[in-house]
Amino acid sequence: MPGATAVGITFNDGVVIASEKRIAYGNFLVSKTTKKTFPLTDKVGAACAGLVADMQILALQIKALTKIRKMELKRDVPPNSVAKMISNLMYERRYFPLLTQVIVGGIVDKPAIYTLDPLGSVLPDEYAAVGTGAEMALGVLDPQFKEGMSEKDAVDLAIRSIKAATMRDSFSGDGIDVLVITKQGIKEFTEKL
Repeated sequence: MPGATAVGITFNDGVVIASEKRIAYGNFLVSKTTKKTFPLTDKVGAACAGLVADMQILALQIKALTKIRKMELKRDVPPNSVAKMISNLMYERRYFPLLTQVIVGGIVDKPAIYTLDPLGSVLPDEYAAVGTGAEMALGVLDPQFKEGMSEKDAVDLAIRSIKAATMRDSFSGDGIDVLVITKQGIKEFTEKL
């Protein structure tokens, strides 16, 4: 199972989701430029740790399902519904699982973060970290997260937590992709290490 680090943080007006860019299998560095953050709708995104190919397929399926659901509802699909859709797809595959941990986050009414394991468990939280660097990232997130943070503070905290993970986790590194999700939509950028 390849390593990775991904984090999600809620702030007063939205959610920040960030992931580093490295893929390593054992002691072999496969890629330094992999995108592990995925916009799923206009107001919901995800990041993964584990097999990126599994998450890429999952993201394609969820994008299609959320478009259909949005047409049925005639409104934006909230993050909890997107997380539940992903959970259902992952649980259906429990005997041949999609080997990825997922952080789903977004905003429709209020900011929300959900963590999913490869079998589809949905765990809501205000911030989360997954992957081989999660312990190091949580070591930064736990003491520094505050409710109602500003967007700038949340982005800085996400970047600091991923950087902390890349310092000690050899499976994580090579840059940070960041998704910032607010009611106005999604902004994406890459931070160099």
